[in-house]
Amino acid sequence: PVLVESLLVFVVVLSVHAVVWDRFSWCAVALALQAFYVQFKWDRLLQLGGAVFQFRGAANSGLLPASMVIPLLGVVMKERCRAAGIVYFERFGVVVASTGMLLALFLSVLAVGITKPVPTNTCILTGIAGSIIIYTMKHSLTVSEVIEVLEVLLIFVYLSMILLYLLPRCFTPGEALLVLGGVSFVLNQLIKRSLNVIEGRGDPIDFFLLVAVVGVILLGLFFTVLFIFLDSGTWISSMFFHMMTAVLGLGVIMPWLYRLIQRNPLFWLLQFLFQTQTRLYLLLYWTFLAASACGVVFYQNAKRSSESKKHQASTITRKYFHFIVVATYVPGLIYDRQLLYVAAVLCLAVFIFLEYIRYFRIKPFGQTLRHLLSLFLDERDSGPLILTHIYLLLGMSLPVWLFPRSCAPKGTLPGAGALVPYSGVLAVGVGDTIASVFGSTMGEIKWPGTKKTFEGTMTAIFAQIIAVALILIFDSSVNLNSSYAWILASVSLVSLLEAYTTQIDNLLLPLYLQIMLMA
Repeated sequence: PVLVESLLVFVVVLSVHAVVWDRFSWCAVALALQAFYVQFKWDRLLQLGGAVFQFRGAANSGLLPASMVIPLLGVVMKERCRAAGIVYFERFGVVVASTGMLLALFLSVLAVGITKPVPTNTCILTGIAGSIIIYTMKHSLTVSEVIEVLEVLLIFVYLSMILLYLLPRCFTPGEALLVLGGVSFVLNQLIKRSLNVIEGRGDPIDFFLLVAVVGVILLGLFFTVLFIFLDSGTWISSMFFHMMTAVLGLGVIMPWLYRLIQRNPLFWLLQFLFQTQTRLYLLLYWTFLAASACGVVFYQNAKRSSESKKHQASTITRKYFHFIVVATYVPGLIYDRQLLYVAAVLCLAVFIFLEYIRYFRIKPFGQTLRHLLSLFLDERDSGPLILTHIYLLLGMSLPVWLFPRSCAPKGTLPGAGALVPYSGVLAVGVGDTIASVFGSTMGEIKWPGTKKTFEGTMTAIFAQIIAVALILIFDSSVNLNSSYAWILASVSLVSLLEAYTTQIDNLLLPLYLQIMLMA
Protein backbone atom coordinates (compact mmCIF):
# COMPACT_ATOMS: atom_id res chain seq x y z
CA PRO A 1 0.00 0.00 0.00
CA VAL A 2 2.81 2.46 0.79
CA LEU A 3 4.37 1.88 -2.62
CA VAL A 4 1.06 2.40 -4.45
CA GLU A 5 0.37 5.55 -2.38
CA SER A 6 3.85 6.82 -3.29
CA LEU A 7 3.29 6.02 -6.97
CA LEU A 8 0.05 8.04 -6.97
CA VAL A 9 1.80 11.01 -5.33
CA PHE A 10 4.57 10.81 -7.96
CA VAL A 11 1.93 10.87 -10.72
CA VAL A 12 0.46 14.06 -9.20
CA VAL A 13 3.93 15.65 -8.89
CA LEU A 14 4.86 14.77 -12.49
CA SER A 15 1.47 16.02 -13.75
CA VAL A 16 2.03 19.40 -12.11
CA HIS A 17 5.64 19.41 -13.34
CA ALA A 18 4.49 18.74 -16.92
CA VAL A 19 2.09 21.71 -16.79
CA VAL A 20 4.33 24.21 -14.97
CA TRP A 21 7.85 23.10 -16.01
CA ASP A 22 10.01 25.63 -14.17
CA ARG A 23 12.78 25.52 -11.57
CA PHE A 24 10.32 25.08 -8.69
CA SER A 25 8.56 22.12 -10.29
CA TRP A 26 12.01 20.50 -10.74
CA CYS A 27 12.63 21.12 -7.03
CA ALA A 28 9.30 19.44 -6.25
CA VAL A 29 10.42 16.35 -8.19
CA ALA A 30 13.73 16.27 -6.25
CA LEU A 31 11.87 16.71 -2.95
CA ALA A 32 9.49 13.85 -3.81
CA LEU A 33 12.37 11.48 -4.57
CA GLN A 34 14.17 12.15 -1.29
CA ALA A 35 10.89 12.09 0.72
CA PHE A 36 10.16 8.64 -0.76
CA TYR A 37 13.40 7.25 0.68
CA VAL A 38 13.18 9.09 4.01
CA GLN A 39 9.58 7.91 4.49
CA PHE A 40 10.84 4.35 5.02
CA LYS A 41 13.26 5.60 7.69
CA TRP A 42 10.36 7.27 9.51
CA ASP A 43 8.26 4.09 9.19
CA ARG A 44 11.09 2.05 10.70
CA LEU A 45 11.50 4.54 13.56
CA LEU A 46 7.76 4.35 14.31
CA GLN A 47 7.79 0.53 14.30
CA LEU A 48 10.81 0.36 16.62
CA GLY A 49 9.59 3.15 18.91
CA GLY A 50 12.67 5.22 18.11
CA ALA A 51 10.87 8.42 17.06
CA VAL A 52 11.44 11.48 19.24
CA PHE A 53 7.70 11.88 20.02
CA GLN A 54 4.73 9.53 20.28
CA PHE A 55 2.94 9.50 16.92
CA ARG A 56 -0.42 8.03 15.91
CA GLY A 57 -0.33 4.25 15.54
CA ALA A 58 -1.96 2.02 12.88
CA ALA A 59 -0.63 4.31 10.12
CA ASN A 60 2.60 4.85 8.23
CA SER A 61 4.53 8.09 8.55
CA GLY A 62 2.86 9.67 5.52
CA LEU A 63 5.93 11.81 4.89
CA LEU A 64 5.81 11.71 1.07
CA PRO A 65 2.13 12.69 0.53
CA ALA A 66 2.30 15.37 3.23
CA SER A 67 5.66 16.77 2.07
CA MET A 68 4.32 17.56 -1.40
CA VAL A 69 1.10 19.38 -0.45
CA ILE A 70 2.43 22.83 0.54
CA PRO A 71 5.14 23.01 -2.19
CA LEU A 72 2.70 21.97 -4.94
CA LEU A 73 0.06 24.42 -3.68
CA GLY A 74 2.67 27.18 -3.88
CA VAL A 75 3.78 26.15 -7.37
CA VAL A 76 0.27 26.05 -8.86
CA MET A 77 -0.71 29.30 -7.08
CA LYS A 78 2.40 30.99 -8.48
CA GLU A 79 1.56 29.80 -11.99
CA ARG A 80 -2.11 30.91 -11.81
CA CYS A 81 -1.19 34.37 -10.47
CA ARG A 82 1.59 34.77 -13.04
CA ALA A 83 -0.94 34.04 -15.81
CA ALA A 84 -3.30 36.64 -14.29
CA GLY A 85 -0.47 39.19 -14.04
CA ILE A 86 -0.75 39.62 -10.24
CA VAL A 87 2.92 39.95 -9.25
CA TYR A 88 2.34 40.23 -5.46
CA PHE A 89 0.55 36.90 -5.24
CA GLU A 90 2.94 35.29 -7.72
CA ARG A 91 5.73 36.09 -5.25
CA PHE A 92 3.50 34.85 -2.42
CA GLY A 93 3.20 31.50 -4.24
CA VAL A 94 7.00 31.35 -4.49
CA VAL A 95 7.28 31.93 -0.72
CA VAL A 96 4.64 29.22 -0.01
CA ALA A 97 6.46 26.69 -2.23
CA SER A 98 9.87 27.49 -0.70
CA THR A 99 8.49 27.28 2.85
CA GLY A 100 6.84 23.91 2.19
CA MET A 101 10.04 22.49 0.77
CA LEU A 102 12.14 23.72 3.69
CA LEU A 103 9.69 22.29 6.28
CA ALA A 104 9.69 18.92 4.51
CA LEU A 105 13.50 18.93 4.36
CA PHE A 106 13.64 19.64 8.10
CA LEU A 107 11.49 16.58 8.86
CA SER A 108 13.66 14.49 6.52
CA VAL A 109 16.89 15.61 8.18
CA LEU A 110 15.36 14.89 11.59
CA ALA A 111 14.51 11.32 10.56
CA VAL A 112 17.95 10.73 9.05
CA GLY A 113 19.66 12.19 12.12
CA ILE A 114 17.96 9.91 14.66
CA THR A 115 18.20 6.72 12.56
CA LYS A 116 20.93 4.39 13.80
CA PRO A 117 23.10 3.40 11.98
CA VAL A 118 23.11 6.52 9.82
CA PRO A 119 21.66 5.62 6.36
CA THR A 120 24.42 6.70 3.97
CA ASN A 121 22.46 6.51 0.70
CA THR A 122 19.48 8.40 2.12
CA CYS A 123 21.84 11.06 3.55
CA ILE A 124 23.41 11.57 0.13
CA LEU A 125 20.01 11.81 -1.58
CA THR A 126 18.71 14.24 1.05
CA GLY A 127 21.86 16.34 0.65
CA ILE A 128 21.47 16.47 -3.15
CA ALA A 129 17.77 17.40 -2.95
CA GLY A 130 18.50 19.99 -0.24
CA SER A 131 21.28 21.52 -2.32
CA ILE A 132 19.03 21.83 -5.38
CA ILE A 133 16.25 23.45 -3.34
CA ILE A 134 18.53 25.88 -1.47
CA TYR A 135 20.33 26.83 -4.73
CA THR A 136 16.95 27.55 -6.34
CA MET A 137 15.81 29.59 -3.35
CA LYS A 138 19.04 31.59 -3.41
CA HIS A 139 18.42 32.62 -7.03
CA SER A 140 14.63 33.11 -6.71
CA LEU A 141 13.93 34.77 -3.35
CA THR A 142 14.65 38.30 -2.18
CA VAL A 143 16.29 38.86 1.21
CA SER A 144 12.94 39.69 2.86
CA GLU A 145 11.38 36.51 1.42
CA VAL A 146 14.28 34.40 2.72
CA ILE A 147 13.77 35.91 6.19
CA GLU A 148 10.04 35.12 5.96
CA VAL A 149 10.72 31.48 5.06
CA LEU A 150 13.19 31.11 7.94
CA GLU A 151 10.70 32.71 10.35
CA VAL A 152 8.07 30.08 9.44
CA LEU A 153 10.67 27.31 9.90
CA LEU A 154 11.59 28.66 13.35
CA ILE A 155 7.91 28.86 14.43
CA PHE A 156 7.36 25.33 13.10
CA VAL A 157 10.29 23.91 15.09
CA TYR A 158 9.16 25.42 18.39
CA LEU A 159 5.47 24.68 17.78
CA SER A 160 6.29 21.05 16.94
CA MET A 161 8.34 20.56 20.10
CA ILE A 162 5.53 21.99 22.26
CA LEU A 163 2.44 20.43 20.66
CA LEU A 164 3.85 16.99 19.84
CA TYR A 165 4.98 16.70 23.48
CA LEU A 166 1.63 17.89 24.86
CA LEU A 167 -0.49 15.86 22.40
CA PRO A 168 0.97 12.35 22.03
CA ARG A 169 -0.52 9.94 19.44
CA CYS A 170 -2.63 12.67 17.79
CA PHE A 171 -0.64 12.95 14.55
CA THR A 172 1.56 10.96 12.20
CA PRO A 173 4.75 12.79 11.11
CA GLY A 174 3.03 13.70 7.83
CA GLU A 175 -0.10 15.03 9.53
CA ALA A 176 2.07 17.02 11.94
CA LEU A 177 3.87 18.55 8.95
CA LEU A 178 0.57 19.60 7.34
CA VAL A 179 -1.24 20.87 10.45
CA LEU A 180 1.66 22.50 12.29
CA GLY A 181 3.20 23.80 9.06
CA GLY A 182 -0.11 25.45 8.20
CA VAL A 183 -0.49 26.96 11.68
CA SER A 184 3.12 28.23 11.57
CA PHE A 185 2.50 29.91 8.22
CA VAL A 186 -0.74 31.51 9.45
CA LEU A 187 0.97 32.80 12.62
CA ASN A 188 3.83 34.29 10.60
CA GLN A 189 1.40 35.96 8.17
CA LEU A 190 -0.55 37.47 11.08
CA ILE A 191 2.61 38.87 12.70
CA LYS A 192 3.83 40.25 9.36
CA ARG A 193 0.51 41.94 8.56
CA SER A 194 0.11 43.28 12.10
CA LEU A 195 3.49 45.01 11.86
CA ASN A 196 2.71 46.47 8.42
CA VAL A 197 -0.89 47.64 8.75
CA ILE A 198 -1.93 50.02 5.97
CA GLU A 199 -5.50 51.25 6.14
CA GLY A 200 -7.60 49.89 3.30
CA ARG A 201 -5.10 47.16 2.39
CA GLY A 202 -6.27 43.55 2.61
CA ASP A 203 -9.64 41.86 2.82
CA PRO A 204 -11.20 41.82 6.33
CA ILE A 205 -12.31 38.21 5.91
CA ASP A 206 -8.67 37.14 5.43
CA PHE A 207 -7.68 38.94 8.64
CA PHE A 208 -10.63 37.30 10.37
CA LEU A 209 -9.30 33.82 9.43
CA LEU A 210 -5.76 34.61 10.59
CA VAL A 211 -6.82 36.07 13.95
CA ALA A 212 -9.38 33.31 14.64
CA VAL A 213 -6.90 30.47 13.99
CA VAL A 214 -4.05 32.04 15.97
CA GLY A 215 -6.43 33.11 18.76
CA VAL A 216 -7.83 29.63 19.43
CA ILE A 217 -4.34 28.05 19.24
CA LEU A 218 -2.91 30.54 21.76
CA LEU A 219 -5.96 30.01 23.97
CA GLY A 220 -5.31 26.26 23.98
CA LEU A 221 -1.61 26.66 24.75
CA PHE A 222 -2.40 29.04 27.63
CA PHE A 223 -4.88 26.66 29.27
CA THR A 224 -2.69 23.60 28.67
CA VAL A 225 0.14 25.21 30.63
CA LEU A 226 -2.27 26.51 33.29
CA PHE A 227 -3.97 23.15 33.90
CA ILE A 228 -0.61 21.44 34.48
CA PHE A 229 -0.77 23.12 37.90
CA LEU A 230 -4.56 23.08 38.44
CA ASP A 231 -7.23 20.37 38.37
CA SER A 232 -9.31 21.38 35.34
CA GLY A 233 -12.37 19.37 36.39
CA THR A 234 -13.39 21.52 39.39
CA TRP A 235 -16.00 24.28 39.33
CA ILE A 236 -13.40 26.89 40.36
CA SER A 237 -11.13 25.94 37.44
CA SER A 238 -14.12 25.92 35.08
CA MET A 239 -15.18 29.40 36.17
CA PHE A 240 -11.59 30.58 35.71
CA PHE A 241 -11.55 29.00 32.21
CA HIS A 242 -14.68 30.87 31.11
CA MET A 243 -13.52 34.12 32.68
CA MET A 244 -10.05 33.99 31.08
CA THR A 245 -11.57 33.06 27.71
CA ALA A 246 -13.66 36.23 27.89
CA VAL A 247 -10.65 38.30 28.99
CA LEU A 248 -8.39 36.96 26.22
CA GLY A 249 -11.15 37.24 23.62
CA LEU A 250 -12.19 40.80 24.46
CA GLY A 251 -8.80 42.04 25.65
CA VAL A 252 -6.43 40.52 23.08
CA ILE A 253 -8.18 38.99 20.05
CA MET A 254 -10.77 41.76 19.51
CA PRO A 255 -8.23 44.65 19.71
CA TRP A 256 -5.87 42.71 17.44
CA LEU A 257 -8.61 42.28 14.84
CA TYR A 258 -9.64 45.93 15.27
CA ARG A 259 -6.07 47.02 14.47
CA LEU A 260 -6.10 44.99 11.26
CA ILE A 261 -9.55 45.86 9.86
CA GLN A 262 -9.72 49.39 11.32
CA ARG A 263 -13.30 48.99 12.60
CA ASN A 264 -15.19 47.33 15.46
CA PRO A 265 -14.99 43.55 14.78
CA LEU A 266 -18.38 42.72 16.31
CA PHE A 267 -20.20 45.45 14.37
CA TRP A 268 -18.37 44.46 11.19
CA LEU A 269 -19.31 40.78 11.67
CA LEU A 270 -22.99 41.51 12.35
CA GLN A 271 -23.17 43.85 9.37
CA PHE A 272 -21.45 41.26 7.17
CA LEU A 273 -23.68 38.34 8.24
CA PHE A 274 -26.98 40.18 7.73
CA GLN A 275 -26.01 42.30 4.74
CA THR A 276 -28.43 40.71 2.25
CA GLN A 277 -31.62 38.68 2.33
CA THR A 278 -29.80 35.73 0.72
CA ARG A 279 -27.38 35.63 3.64
CA LEU A 280 -30.26 35.60 6.10
CA TYR A 281 -31.87 32.64 4.33
CA LEU A 282 -28.54 30.78 4.21
CA LEU A 283 -27.94 31.36 7.95
CA LEU A 284 -31.43 30.04 8.80
CA TYR A 285 -30.88 26.99 6.58
CA TRP A 286 -27.47 26.30 8.16
CA THR A 287 -28.98 26.64 11.64
CA PHE A 288 -31.52 23.96 10.71
CA LEU A 289 -28.72 21.64 9.45
CA ALA A 290 -26.68 22.22 12.63
CA ALA A 291 -29.73 21.27 14.71
CA SER A 292 -30.15 18.14 12.53
CA ALA A 293 -26.52 17.13 13.18
CA CYS A 294 -27.04 17.57 16.93
CA GLY A 295 -30.20 15.47 16.63
CA VAL A 296 -28.21 12.63 15.02
CA VAL A 297 -25.70 12.73 17.91
CA PHE A 298 -28.43 12.64 20.58
CA TYR A 299 -30.42 9.91 18.77
CA GLN A 300 -27.37 7.66 18.36
CA ASN A 301 -26.44 8.10 22.03
CA ALA A 302 -30.01 7.28 23.11
CA LYS A 303 -29.81 4.18 20.92
CA ARG A 304 -26.51 3.20 22.58
CA SER A 305 -27.94 3.52 26.11
CA SER A 306 -30.95 1.39 25.21
CA GLU A 307 -28.93 -1.34 23.45
CA SER A 308 -25.44 -1.73 24.83
CA LYS A 309 -22.74 0.41 26.42
CA LYS A 310 -20.24 -1.01 23.94
CA HIS A 311 -22.30 0.09 20.93
CA GLN A 312 -20.26 2.18 18.45
CA ALA A 313 -21.57 4.19 15.52
CA SER A 314 -21.22 2.37 12.19
CA THR A 315 -19.38 3.75 9.17
CA ILE A 316 -22.68 4.62 7.49
CA THR A 317 -23.86 6.49 10.60
CA ARG A 318 -20.66 8.57 10.66
CA LYS A 319 -21.19 9.42 6.98
CA TYR A 320 -24.51 11.12 7.87
CA PHE A 321 -22.34 14.07 8.89
CA HIS A 322 -20.66 14.06 5.48
CA PHE A 323 -24.08 14.37 3.81
CA ILE A 324 -25.02 17.20 6.16
CA VAL A 325 -21.74 19.01 5.40
CA VAL A 326 -22.32 18.67 1.64
CA ALA A 327 -25.82 20.09 2.09
CA THR A 328 -24.21 22.96 4.04
CA TYR A 329 -21.41 23.87 1.64
CA VAL A 330 -23.02 23.52 -1.80
CA PRO A 331 -25.60 26.36 -1.39
CA GLY A 332 -22.87 28.56 0.13
CA LEU A 333 -20.55 27.90 -2.83
CA ILE A 334 -23.30 28.68 -5.32
CA TYR A 335 -24.92 31.73 -3.70
CA ASP A 336 -22.40 33.43 -1.38
CA ARG A 337 -18.80 32.22 -1.04
CA GLN A 338 -17.72 35.09 1.18
CA LEU A 339 -20.41 34.21 3.73
CA LEU A 340 -19.37 30.55 3.56
CA TYR A 341 -15.73 31.63 4.14
CA VAL A 342 -16.60 33.56 7.33
CA ALA A 343 -19.12 30.97 8.59
CA ALA A 344 -16.50 28.20 8.20
CA VAL A 345 -14.01 30.25 10.24
CA LEU A 346 -16.58 30.75 13.01
CA CYS A 347 -17.46 27.05 12.94
CA LEU A 348 -13.79 26.06 13.21
CA ALA A 349 -13.31 28.34 16.23
CA VAL A 350 -16.43 26.86 17.89
CA PHE A 351 -15.32 23.26 17.18
CA ILE A 352 -11.86 23.84 18.67
CA PHE A 353 -13.30 25.66 21.68
CA LEU A 354 -15.75 22.78 22.34
CA GLU A 355 -12.84 20.34 22.07
CA TYR A 356 -11.02 22.34 24.76
CA ILE A 357 -14.10 22.05 26.98
CA ARG A 358 -14.25 18.28 26.37
CA TYR A 359 -10.50 17.70 26.78
CA PHE A 360 -10.14 19.76 29.99
CA ARG A 361 -13.50 18.46 31.36
CA ILE A 362 -14.75 22.03 31.85
CA LYS A 363 -18.05 22.16 33.72
CA PRO A 364 -20.95 22.09 33.01
CA PHE A 365 -20.58 20.50 29.53
CA GLY A 366 -17.15 18.83 29.51
CA GLN A 367 -18.17 15.39 30.77
CA THR A 368 -21.36 15.41 28.66
CA LEU A 369 -19.34 16.11 25.49
CA ARG A 370 -16.94 13.28 26.37
CA HIS A 371 -19.87 10.87 26.67
CA LEU A 372 -21.66 12.05 23.51
CA LEU A 373 -18.60 12.07 21.23
CA SER A 374 -17.10 8.77 22.46
CA LEU A 375 -19.72 6.98 20.34
CA PHE A 376 -18.17 8.30 17.12
CA LEU A 377 -14.52 7.49 17.86
CA ASP A 378 -12.53 5.39 15.40
CA GLU A 379 -8.94 4.13 15.23
CA ARG A 380 -7.67 7.55 14.09
CA ASP A 381 -8.69 9.14 17.42
CA SER A 382 -6.03 7.32 19.42
CA GLY A 383 -4.66 10.42 21.18
CA PRO A 384 -6.17 12.64 23.88
CA LEU A 385 -7.90 14.88 21.30
CA ILE A 386 -10.84 14.01 19.04
CA LEU A 387 -9.91 15.59 15.72
CA THR A 388 -11.84 13.77 12.97
CA HIS A 389 -14.77 16.23 12.93
CA ILE A 390 -12.32 19.17 12.87
CA TYR A 391 -10.45 17.53 9.96
CA LEU A 392 -13.78 17.11 8.12
CA LEU A 393 -14.47 20.83 8.52
CA LEU A 394 -10.93 21.72 7.44
CA GLY A 395 -11.11 19.44 4.40
CA MET A 396 -14.29 21.13 3.21
CA SER A 397 -13.12 24.67 4.07
CA LEU A 398 -9.46 24.75 2.96
CA PRO A 399 -10.29 24.89 -0.79
CA VAL A 400 -12.54 27.89 -0.05
CA TRP A 401 -9.95 29.61 2.15
CA LEU A 402 -6.98 28.88 -0.15
CA PHE A 403 -8.75 29.86 -3.36
CA PRO A 404 -6.64 32.67 -4.92
CA ARG A 405 -9.44 35.24 -5.23
CA SER A 406 -7.07 38.06 -6.23
CA CYS A 407 -5.83 35.99 -9.18
CA ALA A 408 -9.39 35.30 -10.38
CA PRO A 409 -10.75 38.70 -11.49
CA LYS A 410 -14.20 37.30 -12.37
CA GLY A 411 -14.40 35.30 -9.13
CA THR A 412 -13.52 32.02 -10.81
CA LEU A 413 -10.51 30.44 -12.51
CA PRO A 414 -10.69 29.28 -16.14
CA GLY A 415 -11.12 25.63 -17.09
CA ALA A 416 -10.89 22.96 -14.39
CA GLY A 417 -9.78 25.68 -11.95
CA ALA A 418 -13.42 26.76 -11.69
CA LEU A 419 -14.03 23.63 -9.59
CA VAL A 420 -11.28 24.46 -7.06
CA PRO A 421 -13.69 25.72 -4.31
CA TYR A 422 -15.65 22.48 -4.76
CA SER A 423 -12.57 20.29 -4.09
CA GLY A 424 -13.67 19.47 -0.53
CA VAL A 425 -17.24 18.71 -1.59
CA LEU A 426 -16.08 16.40 -4.40
CA ALA A 427 -13.21 14.59 -2.62
CA VAL A 428 -14.64 14.22 0.90
CA GLY A 429 -18.33 15.05 0.75
CA VAL A 430 -19.10 12.93 -2.31
CA GLY A 431 -16.13 10.67 -3.11
CA ASP A 432 -15.06 9.51 0.35
CA THR A 433 -18.67 9.17 1.55
CA ILE A 434 -19.88 7.12 -1.42
CA ALA A 435 -16.73 4.95 -1.35
CA SER A 436 -17.27 4.14 2.35
CA VAL A 437 -21.01 3.47 2.08
CA PHE A 438 -20.93 1.34 -1.08
CA GLY A 439 -17.61 -0.31 -0.20
CA SER A 440 -18.80 -1.41 3.24
CA THR A 441 -22.22 -2.62 2.05
CA MET A 442 -21.63 -4.07 -1.45
CA GLY A 443 -17.86 -4.24 -1.94
CA GLU A 444 -16.31 -7.69 -2.46
CA ILE A 445 -13.08 -7.15 -4.42
CA LYS A 446 -10.48 -5.58 -2.12
CA TRP A 447 -7.54 -3.53 -3.33
CA PRO A 448 -4.32 -5.49 -2.57
CA GLY A 449 -3.04 -4.82 0.96
CA THR A 450 -5.98 -2.65 2.06
CA LYS A 451 -9.52 -2.92 3.46
CA LYS A 452 -10.87 -0.65 0.72
CA THR A 453 -12.79 -2.19 -2.18
CA PHE A 454 -12.66 -1.82 -5.95
CA GLU A 455 -16.43 -1.28 -6.06
CA GLY A 456 -16.25 1.55 -3.53
CA THR A 457 -13.54 3.38 -5.49
CA MET A 458 -15.28 3.02 -8.87
CA THR A 459 -18.60 4.18 -7.39
CA ALA A 460 -16.83 7.17 -5.82
CA ILE A 461 -15.34 8.21 -9.20
CA PHE A 462 -18.73 7.84 -10.90
CA ALA A 463 -20.48 9.83 -8.14
CA GLN A 464 -17.95 12.67 -8.42
CA ILE A 465 -18.48 12.85 -12.20
CA ILE A 466 -22.24 13.15 -11.61
CA ALA A 467 -21.54 15.82 -8.96
CA VAL A 468 -19.45 17.82 -11.49
CA ALA A 469 -22.33 17.61 -13.98
CA LEU A 470 -24.77 18.90 -11.33
CA ILE A 471 -22.38 21.76 -10.44
CA LEU A 472 -22.31 22.74 -14.13
CA ILE A 473 -26.11 22.83 -14.17
CA PHE A 474 -26.68 24.79 -10.96
CA ASP A 475 -23.60 27.07 -10.78
CA SER A 476 -23.54 29.38 -13.79
CA SER A 477 -20.08 30.73 -12.87
CA VAL A 478 -18.42 27.36 -13.63
CA ASN A 479 -17.15 27.01 -17.20
CA LEU A 480 -14.83 24.03 -17.70
CA ASN A 481 -13.72 24.90 -21.29
CA SER A 482 -13.57 21.24 -22.39
CA SER A 483 -11.05 20.23 -19.68
CA TYR A 484 -13.07 17.08 -18.92
CA ALA A 485 -10.23 14.58 -19.40
CA TRP A 486 -8.07 16.41 -16.81
CA ILE A 487 -10.98 16.49 -14.35
CA LEU A 488 -11.62 12.76 -14.81
CA ALA A 489 -7.91 11.99 -14.30
CA SER A 490 -7.77 14.21 -11.19
CA VAL A 491 -10.86 12.65 -9.62
CA SER A 492 -9.59 9.13 -10.39
CA LEU A 493 -6.13 9.78 -8.91
CA VAL A 494 -7.56 11.23 -5.70
CA SER A 495 -10.07 8.35 -5.37
CA LEU A 496 -7.25 5.81 -5.71
CA LEU A 497 -5.24 7.76 -3.14
CA GLU A 498 -8.23 7.48 -0.77
CA ALA A 499 -8.10 3.70 -1.16
CA TYR A 500 -4.41 3.41 -0.29
CA THR A 501 -3.54 6.18 2.15
CA THR A 502 -3.49 5.61 5.92
CA GLN A 503 -3.37 9.35 6.62
CA ILE A 504 -6.40 11.48 7.52
CA ASP A 505 -8.20 11.41 4.16
CA ASN A 506 -10.53 14.27 5.15
CA LEU A 507 -7.48 16.55 5.20
CA LEU A 508 -5.29 15.11 2.45
CA LEU A 509 -7.71 14.36 -0.41
CA PRO A 510 -9.24 17.86 -0.89
CA LEU A 511 -5.78 19.43 -0.99
CA TYR A 512 -4.55 17.02 -3.67
CA LEU A 513 -7.70 17.52 -5.74
CA GLN A 514 -7.29 21.29 -5.39
CA ILE A 515 -3.68 21.03 -6.60
CA MET A 516 -4.69 19.00 -9.65
CA LEU A 517 -7.60 21.29 -10.56
CA MET A 518 -5.51 24.46 -10.12
CA ALA A 519 -2.73 23.00 -12.28
